[in-house]
Amino acid sequence: MSTSEIKKTKRSCKIISQECIGKDIYSMWLDAGEIAKNAVPGQFVSLYSCDGSKLLPRPISLCEIDKEEEKLRLVYRVTGKGTGTEEFSRLHAGVPVETLGPLGNGFPLDAVKGKKVFLMGGGIGIPPMLETAKQLDAEKTMVLGYRDELFLNKEFEAYGDVYVATEDGSAGTKGNVMDAIRENGLEADAIFACGPAPMLRAIKAYALEKGIPCWISMEERMACGVGACLACVCKSKDVDSHSHVHNKRVCKDGPVFTQAQLAELPPEY
Repeated sequence: MSTSEIKKTKRSCKIISQECIGKDIYSMWLDAGEIAKNAVPGQFVSLYSCDGSKLLPRPISLCEIDKEEEKLRLVYRVTGKGTGTEEFSRLHAGVPVETLGPLGNGFPLDAVKGKKVFLMGGGIGIPPMLETAKQLDAEKTMVLGYRDELFLNKEFEAYGDVYVATEDGSAGTKGNVMDAIRENGLEADAIFACGPAPMLRAIKAYALEKGIPCWISMEERMACGVGACLACVCKSKDVDSHSHVHNKRVCKDGPVFTQAQLAELPPEY
């Protein structure tokens, strides 16, 4: 069954646990029932605020999926005072959160089975790469980019070699993920990536230069997560069946795209 055929479910999910794992970074486990059973790496869920003034849910990527226990792990960043993510960070075990999912498509694990694959994450684009690393049957090299403080990097070590880049040079390579690849002489047959705009732009250029397939998760652009607000529209080569123009809605048609699917990344990329 393709991810587009997976039925999404809206349900109240109780928080199992929550902890702060870095500055403004929180890790939450949810008792998610069938949402967890149907989820695949690269997808996301939308969490609804209890604040009636916040009409749109907040999309958060799946960091870990436990189908047997029907649990989901979400690792997210608090984006500011008074935001939905700040509200979620104050919640504790036992509190229910209205949740919709699983949403979007995932990384095509079978397409790169047995190959050498870069799993590249930057900032809050790192969490979805953890479950991808767990499920991907390939020779994996994780390249993770941070501003300064590290999080989740130790959890990746069970699944392959891990290389880190920090903007301030406090750990690993000083610079970004592309600097880490060059400094360590790394090579791969394919790339799965998720992160901020400048990183994805550089990765796309690198993949085109090397002639290797690349799948890019553009989840940073998402707003409502359900295709309603159109804040996540980006240009594409194909005509969108919804708008009948050369656009894709990241939350509905993505968040994972191949570089070939996009005519160009949005201007800020």
